[in-house]
Amino acid sequence: HHKIDLWLRVTLNTQKAQAKTMTAEDNKPAAAAETTVTSNALAARELEWAVNPPSLLEEHRKTNGSIIRTRFPPEPNGYLHIGHAKSMNFNFSLAFEKLGVAPENRRTIFRYDDTNPEAETEEYIDSLRRDLEWLGWTPERTTYSSDNFQALYDLAVQLIKKGLAYVCDMTKDEMVAQRDLAKRRSNARHVGKDPDVEAPLDPALLPGRNRDTSVERNLRLFKNMRMGMYDEGTYTLRLKMDFESANPNMYDLVAYRIKYAPHPHAGKGWCIYPAYDWTHGICDSLERIDYSCCTLEFETRREPYYWILWALDMYRPNVYEMSRLNIEYTVLSKRRLIKLVDKNHVRGWDDPRMPTISGLRRRGYTKDILNNFCNDLGATRAENLIEIEKLYHTARLNLGATSRRAMAALDPIKVTITNFEEEKAKAGDGGMTFEVQNSPTDESLGSHTVTLTSTIYIDSSDFRLVDSSVYYGLAPNKAVGIKYHGGNLFCDEVVKEGDKIVELKCHLDNSEGRKKPKSFITWVPSDAIPCEVRVYGHIFTVKEPTDRWEEEISPDSELIHAKALVDPSVREVVDKKYVNKWHSNCALQFERIGYFVVDTDTKFDSESNTGDLVFNRTVSLKEEVFKKELTAEEIAAMNQRKAKAKKANAEKEERMKIDPMDFFKLAAEFKGKYSQYNEKTGVPTHLADGTELTKSAIKKLAKELDKHRKQQAKYKAANK
Repeated sequence: HHKIDLWLRVTLNTQKAQAKTMTAEDNKPAAAAETTVTSNALAARELEWAVNPPSLLEEHRKTNGSIIRTRFPPEPNGYLHIGHAKSMNFNFSLAFEKLGVAPENRRTIFRYDDTNPEAETEEYIDSLRRDLEWLGWTPERTTYSSDNFQALYDLAVQLIKKGLAYVCDMTKDEMVAQRDLAKRRSNARHVGKDPDVEAPLDPALLPGRNRDTSVERNLRLFKNMRMGMYDEGTYTLRLKMDFESANPNMYDLVAYRIKYAPHPHAGKGWCIYPAYDWTHGICDSLERIDYSCCTLEFETRREPYYWILWALDMYRPNVYEMSRLNIEYTVLSKRRLIKLVDKNHVRGWDDPRMPTISGLRRRGYTKDILNNFCNDLGATRAENLIEIEKLYHTARLNLGATSRRAMAALDPIKVTITNFEEEKAKAGDGGMTFEVQNSPTDESLGSHTVTLTSTIYIDSSDFRLVDSSVYYGLAPNKAVGIKYHGGNLFCDEVVKEGDKIVELKCHLDNSEGRKKPKSFITWVPSDAIPCEVRVYGHIFTVKEPTDRWEEEISPDSELIHAKALVDPSVREVVDKKYVNKWHSNCALQFERIGYFVVDTDTKFDSESNTGDLVFNRTVSLKEEVFKKELTAEEIAAMNQRKAKAKKANAEKEERMKIDPMDFFKLAAEFKGKYSQYNEKTGVPTHLADGTELTKSAIKKLAKELDKHRKQQAKYKAANK
């Protein structure tokens, strides 16, 4: 293909599409003669194909002026997650900071990369827009790849006319075999061996029966594909690229495939759909993007990205790849997230345990928390695993300064104050009602009142039957301070029904000579509001979930306190009328417990004092004062969880010790399944019963082995 003249001119349809996509109004306030000089902070691997000729550079300069443009192009086949939050932060802000672009010259397009109608829905399209808006980003405009379907089709016709694209009737297995042969020949050349010896050409595969067919034949078949004359899977349009390349992404990629599915945005007008590699570079060029930023797994797609634009003589944006976000105890693979939802491991896409933006919002993470977290992470090309505690720390810093305080008891114990009337009389009118600042550090947040009553409730974590020298909570015949009242609460009697504590009988001591307590406990009055409190932990038992991630899902990632109580001062702010799944709901700090947010399941009516009130724990306080005394059953369950996590980690360690040649013989999920193996690679060739594996099955297993090698190398590097 290097010998073929690839300098093509864009057709009139494409020019019209560009004019429609980009108007002079979009580029204000830039002047046509001005340009913005940027730093080389986003420089990456250079390619000959990526170099723009002077004419295209001048055309781009005249169109964009001083504007520097990026884009955020998610596919609407699921909900956005925290990795997308990092991408948004980069494309709307950090990229410009790195490049040194003045605020008035910054533009970012929000594009739906919607080329796969079977996986995309209106629900996903709507959720993407809402999440972007909630995070506070304002795009220059919103576009759809599908709006360029006609231009993309016309450009494909142009490549066919130049002999650089052809209609292919190869089956999926034939394409796999074709690419495998090309890869083996490339590997031979790479190590200085003769490819004709190591991997002899098979004309049926290379070049194959379709690659050198006539332009007329390919134009006719492609038109018939467009008209819906063939079944799905019978034909594709492929790009005539380079089977001698070391990059498999240059092995005649599929540009179009037949799909009889209506498109959620474009409607029913198309039955052939463009592939990602064909679409996104062209859309970048049509939208006058300056910097096309993505994650490192797309680094090997630089070649097809620039080859396509070079072949079409279209403007080539700069491409920059950064490391993707990896966080402890989390998966961000959309395929795995879909599985978590479809298999009911979670409540849905917005489950508070999910790393989706909707899930994080429901859990109580605000846009400021997420944006600050992404700012602190920055962007580099170095792969790393982010500690989940960094996200928690960012949340605490934000919520500590903005959250209203309240008292609550997650697992309440009834406390009867036996001398309440006497102490109330001593205190005088209003003496048992106390004004409390909503925030101890910000007076502007106002205040509320709490009233001590003859019956109060404390959290079970603040009481033990057996006292100890290192325990500062309440115990029989022991006093603790009672918050806001200031006096001592002394436990005189424990009332039990069987083994269950149902009531504590205590008296107040507010005398001048009383012994100063070592701690003050929180409480709620008799008119506390019943509520459900959901406490969330890690959804996985291991820091880095493996390929067996479904076995590593924690059974205790959600603990529900169904009979919790919260003090009535919050009644007005937790009303259902303020609850909205697309906004941040009311956040509270339950004193000495943690930060909580009103959940979208809330149906509480503050006027009638009826309806369910539900809270989710966002994050614990930095320091938990003291722990609840555990029952024998709770200790056994905790030990069982620890043992399970320990076993999972031990299995991972053993797995990482397996030599790649023995992987399919010793790994638990493969052991005993196969009887014969490739002598050079260790990849199985026959099932245990002697049945020969298909080439497709062997390729899948080879990918599994390659994944094991990478995980093993990463594990060894981390444990040097």
